[in-house]
Amino acid sequence: MLNVTLFTRKDSKPCDEIRVELTKLQSQYPHRLIEVDIDSDAVLVAKYAQSIPVVEAGPYALKYPITSQKLKMTIGAAFDRKNQLEKLEDPEYKQRVQKGRSITTGDRVSSWIARRYLLILNLFMLLYVGLPFLAPTLMKLNAVLPAQIIYRMYKPLCHQFGFRSFFLYGEQPYYPLAEARLQGVKTFEEVTGLANLSDPYSFTRFEARNYIGDDAVGYKVALCERDIAIYLAILGFGIIFGLTGRRFKSLHWMLWLLIGIAPIGLDGFSQLFSQFNWDWLASLVPYRESTPFLRAFTGALFGFATAWFAYPNIEESMSETRQYYIKKFAVHQASD
Repeated sequence: MLNVTLFTRKDSKPCDEIRVELTKLQSQYPHRLIEVDIDSDAVLVAKYAQSIPVVEAGPYALKYPITSQKLKMTIGAAFDRKNQLEKLEDPEYKQRVQKGRSITTGDRVSSWIARRYLLILNLFMLLYVGLPFLAPTLMKLNAVLPAQIIYRMYKPLCHQFGFRSFFLYGEQPYYPLAEARLQGVKTFEEVTGLANLSDPYSFTRFEARNYIGDDAVGYKVALCERDIAIYLAILGFGIIFGLTGRRFKSLHWMLWLLIGIAPIGLDGFSQLFSQFNWDWLASLVPYRESTPFLRAFTGALFGFATAWFAYPNIEESMSETRQYYIKKFAVHQASD
């Protein structure tokens, strides 16, 4: 039987009128009427609020205002197309029909994810950026073993250099290298006694990576300053995106490159290349050590811009998935 979908809304007189017209066509063009209330999903409201009722039959769609003649022609065309495809025994058509007859566990899982993907992403980011803060807290509470587990979990994901990380529960929130030239703060060399840290090939850099801290200095967050800023900014955008109804349009890729990529690339790579012990390179890129502020600032710009670029595109894909399953579940319910 032909499926005809009516996108409708409660207390809509035009929708009631189209429902009556569709009933009149049942004898000539037998069909199954599937009604979808657009208020069931914000995307449907945004898409159809100004055009309901909307009638879909096969590949054909009609938007308000809909005349009786247009409705009859559209339903008739869809009815004839369906009969023709059945006579031709089109394998693709038969596969679509077969797929639409049942609701699988995969369908339910996919629909659930499409509706709650943003919550899942935000919770993941909260967990991912929260555990590194839990590690120094556990150290402060003398829960050394679980803290060590967290540090080891994040070690493959971050360099964890103490001189490029935040510290909690100590005298300062960070301890930069002397080369960063920050006034009024103790350097990492001062509080640890480690030396020769400016050399990227120095063995003491491995010690700086493994250094966690103590009660006086504080305890190291398990992700570096830049990574913390990146993931907090992604989480922040995700929360804003959700609270504003996911209405942000995707950031243009040129702005993403300008705002997100360029600052972090300039700060990170200029630091990286300047610290290689190559004489020819030293003449082009003077030695520099970035500051905690620059690492956090450029990381936050990258994280926020990247989320702004990606999340609206994810939403567009997920909204299409939600619409597909709303319609499929409605068809299945009507069939029952």
